[in-house]
Amino acid sequence: MMSLCFQPFHYASKIKCCVRKHTRSQSQGRKNNPSLVKVASAETTSTSSLHKESPDALIGPGNGIGIIGGVSIDSTLSFAKRLKDLLLKEEGSSPPFILCSDPSLSKELSSLDRSSPFSSAKTEAGCSTIVENLRRKRAFLDSSGVCCVVMPCHISHSWHDEIKEGCSVPFLHVGECVANELKQAQLKPLESGSPLRIGVLATNPSLRPTIYQEKLENKGFEVVLLDKATVEHTVIPAVEALNRKDFEGAQNLFKIALQVLLMKAVNRVILASDHLEQLLPPEDPLWTKCIDPMDALARSSLKYARSPEMGI
Repeated sequence: MMSLCFQPFHYASKIKCCVRKHTRSQSQGRKNNPSLVKVASAETTSTSSLHKESPDALIGPGNGIGIIGGVSIDSTLSFAKRLKDLLLKEEGSSPPFILCSDPSLSKELSSLDRSSPFSSAKTEAGCSTIVENLRRKRAFLDSSGVCCVVMPCHISHSWHDEIKEGCSVPFLHVGECVANELKQAQLKPLESGSPLRIGVLATNPSLRPTIYQEKLENKGFEVVLLDKATVEHTVIPAVEALNRKDFEGAQNLFKIALQVLLMKAVNRVILASDHLEQLLPPEDPLWTKCIDPMDALARSSLKYARSPEMGI
């Protein structure tokens, strides 16, 4: 296991990094820590000025964001890039964040992601070890001086409640972040007299839609999912085509699945998969009907970091 330590930087500048191996001289409380990437704002100076309230704190008090990595390092770093892009767009100050990335956990989550799309995540062998692993990372971030913790991974959210238990800082839920933004958008039903419908498109229907369904229904939305046959004949083949680098085939299949949901009078479609987020260019008209939930999670985490008293 290795630690990546990023020096303080402005987001517009180049990142300087150094890699160092863990040594036996580390404190007893740090021996089992996950791989760590620490990214700090330009205002952070040195380890001598870190959080003084707790001996385990890695950053100054107030506005740090803790990030638990997901299925792949690419998707995890993609979330960090979202934070950077939002900050550049808003020209706002840059809160520090700590990112935990564990290759062994990523491998387990990836294996679960590739399992039968209609199997239950809760009954898969080995899920208890995944949950315990995620809980350790959450506890580590909780004690590191952050003001909130986020988990940019659809699959990991299947156990959000178990992982959250005992957390002393807000542990943001991606489904709740999306539901809050949709509620604030004040959308109108497409069919008169019908409830406002939101579609959820996932590559593994047993793992992901549930993390959005309850949160959306609590806000008064009706959730629409694809039937099993449509998933088997469009969504799953689309991912298989993407893995073969057949981008045109994957995109065509994805558009069919998307149109099936849109025909059910849904206002927006939540893309509950990293694979699906790659299949439409931003200029495609269909993209305006889609929601990338990790964008909502990034926006919510930044809002909370800037105003911790807000809560989510």
